Amino acid sequence: MPTLTVPDARFHQSWLEAALEFEGAHRDGAGGEDWTLKGLRDPAHFARFVDELVADTLPESPRKDGYVPCTFRWIVDGDTVLGSLAVRHELNDFLFNEGGHIGYSVRPTARRRGHAAQALKDSLIVAAELGINRALLTCDEDNAGSRSTIEHNGGIYEDSRAGKRRYWIATEADY
Repeated sequence: MPTLTVPDARFHQSWLEAALEFEGAHRDGAGGEDWTLKGLRDPAHFARFVDELVADTLPESPRKDGYVPCTFRWIVDGDTVLGSLAVRHELNDFLFNEGGHIGYSVRPTARRRGHAAQALKDSLIVAAELGINRALLTCDEDNAGSRSTIEHNGGIYEDSRAGKRRYWIATEADY
């Protein structure tokens, strides 16, 4: 059964295989925008990338302007990386309107099997542990799969802004 796992360099090969499936498309919840796939093929570079993802949880970690502390998790089944997920600790203007607290993506060959729904459910516990009582989730207006995943986990539609549907979900802290 897939679980949310702290990023770890031991998943290097599987992470690369998953990344290649996206063919350069944006992977929400993946982090590491400054790293190239070519560079991440090198195990030493990949280890630094993983260290950066893990350290991003700490408020004092350096980050680009406009970025907030974030807890990254990988969706893993055994030794296979199925996707990535990020729990953003706070909302800035962009995240409040378009990005939300939680972003996730599942590699194309692992979609439509409930992995995103379970990962989102598990991430609500992480959000609660961070003191987030209600998590904001967004998805593109035309992303029926993500819309279904959010609604399956109790997402209450609020509105749409800039082509994004916005939902609020109570975290475990509210149960």
